[in-house]
Amino acid sequence: MTSFWSLRRTLLAAGGAAGATYTFSTYSRSRNSKKHRAHIVTAEGPAPTTRPLPTREENLRVLQDTPEFDVLVIGGGATGCGVALDAATRGLKTALVERDDWASGTSSRSTKLIHGGVRYLQKAIMGLDKEQYNLVKEALHERANLLEIAPHLSGPLPIMLPVYRWWQLPYFWAGIKAYDLVAGSQCVKSSYMLTKARALELFPMLKKDRLVGAIVYYDGQHNDARMNLAIALSAARHGAAVANHMEVLSLTKTTDQSGKEVISGAVMKDCLTGKEVKVKAKCVVNATGPFTDGVRHMDNEKISNICQPSAGVHIILPDYYSPESMGLLDPQTSDGRVIFFLPWEGLTIAGTTDSPCDITHSPTPTEKEIQFILNEIKNYLSSDVSVRRGDVLAAWSGIRPLVSDPNSKNTQSISRNHVIEVSPSHLVTIAGGKWTTYRSMASDTVDKAIEVCGLEPRHTDCQTDGLMLEGGDAYTPTMFIRLVQDFGLENEVAQHLAHTYGDKAFDVAKMAQMTGKRWPVVGKRLVEDFPYLEAEVKYACREYACTAIDVIARRTRLAFQNVQAAETALPTVVRILAQELGWSKQKCQDEEEAAKQFLYMEMGGKAHVDVRLQTTPDTNLPATDIERYKKRFDKVAGSKGFITHMDLENIIENLGIDISEDQLHDMLEEVDTNRNGQVELDEFLQLMIAARMGTVPLSRLERIMALIEEMTDKRAIPTFRSGGGV
Repeated sequence: MTSFWSLRRTLLAAGGAAGATYTFSTYSRSRNSKKHRAHIVTAEGPAPTTRPLPTREENLRVLQDTPEFDVLVIGGGATGCGVALDAATRGLKTALVERDDWASGTSSRSTKLIHGGVRYLQKAIMGLDKEQYNLVKEALHERANLLEIAPHLSGPLPIMLPVYRWWQLPYFWAGIKAYDLVAGSQCVKSSYMLTKARALELFPMLKKDRLVGAIVYYDGQHNDARMNLAIALSAARHGAAVANHMEVLSLTKTTDQSGKEVISGAVMKDCLTGKEVKVKAKCVVNATGPFTDGVRHMDNEKISNICQPSAGVHIILPDYYSPESMGLLDPQTSDGRVIFFLPWEGLTIAGTTDSPCDITHSPTPTEKEIQFILNEIKNYLSSDVSVRRGDVLAAWSGIRPLVSDPNSKNTQSISRNHVIEVSPSHLVTIAGGKWTTYRSMASDTVDKAIEVCGLEPRHTDCQTDGLMLEGGDAYTPTMFIRLVQDFGLENEVAQHLAHTYGDKAFDVAKMAQMTGKRWPVVGKRLVEDFPYLEAEVKYACREYACTAIDVIARRTRLAFQNVQAAETALPTVVRILAQELGWSKQKCQDEEEAAKQFLYMEMGGKAHVDVRLQTTPDTNLPATDIERYKKRFDKVAGSKGFITHMDLENIIENLGIDISEDQLHDMLEEVDTNRNGQVELDEFLQLMIAARMGTVPLSRLERIMALIEEMTDKRAIPTFRSGGGV
C-alpha cells in the first residue's frame, strides 16, 4: 500500500514537472516567437498550383533531357519527398528518384500517428533536457501543420491512458497537461480525466479489474503511405521531376574551380525497362532512411556507418478490438516499451516492438514479435475479449533508421534528433528524425544544400509551412455527400474516396463503373467488405503506380489491412493494370507471383504459416475429433492421401455448389503450407487444431469440406436447407 510520504513525493514530482514545463515553454516562446512569425509570412509564398500532373514517362524525359538540376534527391520516403517539395517551392530545379515506390519502406509502416512524443516530453522534464524539449516543441508544431495541410488524410484522435493505481492519476495528469501546455495554441484538443465508469463507457473492451480511472489526450492520425504520396505528387505539381522505380547505381564526380573533387550527379537505372540514365546536379541529397550508409559508401567506401537500424512490428486486428474513435496507450509494457492500440481504417492497429535488425528491402515480422504484442494487449482488455492469434489479419515490420551523429565527439551515441551530414565532396545526407517532423527536416536540409553548394533559389526561406498538399485544397468534411448525390455511390465508399483523395475524389468517381443495380448506381468494389473500387486501380496509374504491389499496399491499403482480402483482389488488380499499362500474359503472371510473395514475406503470411507448422497433432484434442477430421479429409482426398485443385473442382461441381476458380485456388493456398500444390493430411490436421485453439481463423477449405460431408451423408440435413447455422 502506498504511504502518505510516497504519495506526497509523487504529487510534488507532478507539480514540479508542470512547473518545469512552464519554464521551458516560456523560454521557448520568447526564443522562437520571431521565427514562428516568419513561418506565417513565408507560408504565403507559392499558391496552390493548377499545373497538370506529368506522367511518369514525361518525368523520365525531363530527367534525361535536363542539362543540370539544382538538386537531385535520392529516396522517396516522407523525408526525401519533403526535401523535393521544399526545393521545388523555393524555385530550385529539382529531381527526385526512388528505387522502389513512394513510401515503400519505413514511411508506410509506421504507427500512423502524427505526434509530438509524450514519452520524449517526460524525458525532457525529468532530465531537464532542453534539446529533448525542443524536439517535442518542434514536433507539436509540425503536428498542427500536417493536420491543416492534409485534412482529408489526417485528423485528431483521442487516446486513452488507463490508470490502475490511484497515485498514478496526478502523475499522469500532470504529464499530459504539460503536453497540452507545450503545444500552446496548437493543441489539438484539451486533455481530460475520466472516472472508471466513463472510461468503460468509452472503451468497453477495457479490463475493469482495479481500474481507477483514465486520462484522455489528443494526437493526430493519418494514412501514412497516402500522405507520403501526396507530398510526392505535390512536388511534381510544383515542377519537380519525380520518378519511382528508379535505382541509383553510382554517384558521379567532377573537379571544381579550386581543384576539389565534388559530386556532380548520379547514374541511375529504370527498374521497369533496365534503361540507364545519367543525371547531373549541383547538389545531391541522400534521404534514403535505413539505406543511408549504402549511398554514403558510393561517395566514400571507407567511411564509417552511422545508421543503427531497429525493427518495429505492427499487427492489424478486427474492428471489434477497439472503439471506432478512441485509441489506447500502454505506457509501460513488460519490457519497458510503449504499445499503442488504435482504430485505423475501420480496423485496429497494435504496436510497436523495437529490436535491432539487419537492413533489408523486405523486412519480415516474426512470430515472436507478434506474440509479444498480443500478450501485451491481453493485459489491458476485458476477459470477455479472447485475444486470438487467428484474429491477426496482417502484420508488418518497419525499419527505423536510428543514427549516430558523425558531427558529435561521441559518434557511438544515438541522436534523438535528425542529423545532417555534409561530406568533403558535398554529398548532403539527412538521416534520423521521425515521420511527424519530415517537413522541418526537409527545410533544414535545403537550407544546408543552398549554403554548401552555392545554390540560388528564388525564395531563400522555406515555403512549405501551411502549403496545402495534393487533394487538400478544396476538401471539406461534407464532400462525401456530393459524391453520394452526384454519382450514386454508397455512403461508405463515398467517405472512403473523400478521405483518401480529397478534392481529387471526383476524378476517381468519374472512372467508376455502373453496377447495374438500383443502388448503388456506380462503384464496383475491388473486394467484398472493403470500400475500394476497381476504378481506383485505374486512377492509381495516374499516381505513378507501376506494379500490383504499388496498388494493394500503397495506393489502397488492402495489404496492410487484410492479407487474404488483398490476395483475393490480386487477379482483378492485375487485370486492370494490364489493360492500363499494356502488360503481356507473362508479365501478369510475374506481377501476381511477386505480389503473393510480398504478402507472404512482408505482410505476415509467413508468420501465419509458421504458427500453423508449430501446431502439431500432439495436443489434447479428443480422438473423436481427430477421427472426424480424418474422415472429412478422406471424403475428398480418397486413397491417394492428398487433395488437389482438381479434386475439389470435381466434387463441388457434382454437388452443384457455386464457387469460382479463383476461390478454389485461394482455399488450397490457405492450407498448403509447403507450397507443393496439394494438401496432405498432416497439413489439414494442423489447420484444424490451430483453428480449434484459436491461433488461426477457420479456413474456407474446412468450411466447404464440412458442407461436402453434410451433403454426401444422407443422414445429415445440409445447413442451407435447414435455414443456416451459427
